[in-house]
Amino acid sequence: MKFSYNWLQLFFQKKLPNPEKLADLLMMHTLEVEDLIKKSDDWILDIDVLPDRMPDCSSHIGIAREISAILGYKFKAPEYKFSEEKKIKTADILKIEIKSKDLCQRYCARIIDNVKVAPSPKWLKQKIESCGVQSINNIVDAANYIMLETGQPLHAFDYEKLFGKKEKKEIIVRKAKRGEKITTLEDKKYTLDKDNLVIADAKYPIAIAGIKGGKKAEIKKNTKRIILESANFNGVSIYRTSKKLKLQTDASMRFSANIDPNLAREAIDKVAGLIKEIAGGDIKSGVLDFYPKKTFPNIIKIDLNYLRSLLGIKISKDKVVKIFKDLGFEIQRESEAVLILKIPTFRRDICIPEDLIEEVGRIFGYENIPSTFSILQKALPPKNLDLLWVKKIRTLMKGLGFTETYNYSFISDNEGDFFKKLNKKLKLTELGNPISSNTKYLRFSLICNLLKAVTLNQKRFKDVRFFEIGNIFKEKEKRFFAGIIAGKTEFYELKGLLESFFEELGMVDVFYGHTKEKNIFWEKGKSAEIETGNKKIGFLGEVSKKILGFYNIKIPVFAFEINFKTLLDLIEGEHEYKKPSVYPETIRDISVVVPENVLAGEIIQKIYSTGGEIIRNVEVFDIYQEDINQKEKNKSLSFHIIYQSEKKTLSSKEVDKVQKNIIKNLEKNPQWKVRQ
Repeated sequence: MKFSYNWLQLFFQKKLPNPEKLADLLMMHTLEVEDLIKKSDDWILDIDVLPDRMPDCSSHIGIAREISAILGYKFKAPEYKFSEEKKIKTADILKIEIKSKDLCQRYCARIIDNVKVAPSPKWLKQKIESCGVQSINNIVDAANYIMLETGQPLHAFDYEKLFGKKEKKEIIVRKAKRGEKITTLEDKKYTLDKDNLVIADAKYPIAIAGIKGGKKAEIKKNTKRIILESANFNGVSIYRTSKKLKLQTDASMRFSANIDPNLAREAIDKVAGLIKEIAGGDIKSGVLDFYPKKTFPNIIKIDLNYLRSLLGIKISKDKVVKIFKDLGFEIQRESEAVLILKIPTFRRDICIPEDLIEEVGRIFGYENIPSTFSILQKALPPKNLDLLWVKKIRTLMKGLGFTETYNYSFISDNEGDFFKKLNKKLKLTELGNPISSNTKYLRFSLICNLLKAVTLNQKRFKDVRFFEIGNIFKEKEKRFFAGIIAGKTEFYELKGLLESFFEELGMVDVFYGHTKEKNIFWEKGKSAEIETGNKKIGFLGEVSKKILGFYNIKIPVFAFEINFKTLLDLIEGEHEYKKPSVYPETIRDISVVVPENVLAGEIIQKIYSTGGEIIRNVEVFDIYQEDINQKEKNKSLSFHIIYQSEKKTLSSKEVDKVQKNIIKNLEKNPQWKVRQ
C-alpha cells in the first residue's frame, strides 16, 4: 500500500525524520517498507501491510499512530465540521433494508442535496493520485480520500437514478439472484450468483457490496442529490466474491481483513464534511445506521512481571504505560504489578496478554533487548525405543528386498461381504458415514490391502515384495506388521527371509508350528504359526487360490502377519550375552521322512528337547519330496545337528548316545521314520 510522507506530516506539529530514516524506523518497529519513491515534492512509502494489521494500518491515520508510538510524537487527526439542514431528515426520503444481516454487520447512509459535481481541488487530486488512486470528480475523490485517511471504504450513489418512489427511495442489502447481471463503473459486465452480496434499489443491483460500484447509480456532472454509504461487510464473503469475479479493489482488500465496524459512522461524517467543503450542498439531518450487534473493546489484564520475564528485560511500569497510551490503548486500572487495558476496536489483532507484550517489545525496540544465552537444564529426552525398533525393522525389510507400502485403513463393501462369506464368525467394524463404498469397513488385516498392491503391480513385475506396519481393527485396534511375496516363489523362501529377519533382531528361538486356529487367508495345509518360547506372534502361509481369484491375482502369493506389540515386547526385552564355548563342536546329520504337512519346526523342537544343553544349533540343509502312492505324500527333511558343550570336549560316545536318543524319540511317532 502507498502512503504519502507529506500527508503523514500533516498529523504532527513536530518535523518527522527524513523519509529514509522514517522508512528505517517503520521497518525496525512495525511494517516492512518495500520501496521509497520520490514524487514531485513528496515521498511515497510503499508498505507491505499484512492481513493482521490491515484493519488499522491500511490508513494514513493508522501509520501516523505507529509513528507517534515509535517517536513519542503527539499526533492529531483532522476534523471536518459541518452543520445539518433540519427541514428534511434522511429517514424521510430514504429507507434501508438489510436482508442479509449475517453478511452486513453495519450500514450507514447519509444524503446531501444540491452538490456541485466538478473536478477536485488540486491538493485533493495530488493526495489521492500520489497513493495510486485515479481522480474522477470531487464527490468520488472525497470518498477515496477519507478511505485513504481512515481505512474505511466509502461509496456515493446518485439518488435520482435509483429505481423506486420519487419521494422515498430504497436501498436493499441482499444476496444476488442467480444469473443477475451488473455493469460496474469501468463498463465491465459481471454475472452474479446467490453467494454474492449486492447493494440494490427496489429492482436492480447498484453495486457489488464492498467491492465495486455499479454504472446505474454513477455520480455524473448533473448529479444533485447523493447518497453516501459507509458499511461493514463480512470479510470472508467479500474475499470469496472478489476471488470468484477476479475483481480486487482497495475496498475489497480492506473489507476482506475484517475492518473495525465502529469506523463506519466516523468516516461517513468525515466525508460529508469534506464534500460540504469542496462541493457545497445541504447535508440532510440524521444518519440511517443499521448496527444491531455492536463491537466493543476487549479488556485484557497484563502481569508486568510476566511481561519482563517474557521479554527478558527490566522495563519500568511508566515506560510500559506510555507505550500503551501512545498506541491508543486505555489504562482502566493499574497497580505496581498489573495493568488492565481497554483495547480499541481498530486493533482487532490484540486478543491475549502475549499480544500486548509483543507490542511493548517492538515499540521498545528489539535492538534494545540484550542477547543472552538461555539457562536450560541439559537433559536428553528419553529414548523412544518403539521408534528406534520401527526404524530398524524398516531397514531390515528393505535389505531383504521388500518395499514399504502405506495403505488406507479401509476395505470396500465387496471385500467385506466376500470375507464374511469365507468366515461367518468374522466381525467387521463398519463406518457410520463412509465417504464411498470403497471405505465401508475398517480393515481386519493388513494382508487385504497388500493383495491390492500385488494386483496393481503383477502386470509390470514378475516378482513383488511388500511390507506394511499399520493398525488393524479386529474387536479393538491393534498394530500389526505384515509382508507379502508374489511371483516365482515358494513357502520356504518366505520362511527363509523371516528367519534372516529374526536372526538380525537377535531372536534365535523362533520356530514354526501347526496352525491351531482357522485363518481364512491360507491354502489348506500350507500355513504355520510363528512362535517363540510359549508365545504365538503371528502366521505365515500361502494365500488361498479363492482369495487370489477375488483379487484377480494370477501368480502364487505367500504372506505373513505378526502382532507388532508382541514382537516389540520380545525384542525390547533384556538380552543375555552368552560367551562362545572354547570347546570344539561336533556335527551329526540326520534325515527324517515325514508326511507332507509336518513342519520342520516341529522336528527341530523335538531335537532340542531331547538333546538338551549340548545341542547348540539345528539347521535344515535339504528337503526332498517323495510319493509313496497317489493318496499319501511324504517328504524327507535333512538336518545338521551341531553339538557343543560349554564345560568340556564332547567324546564320540557321548554324542552318539544323544543322537540315538533323538532318533528313538522322533520314531515314537509312527508316521515319522529316521533314515539310518
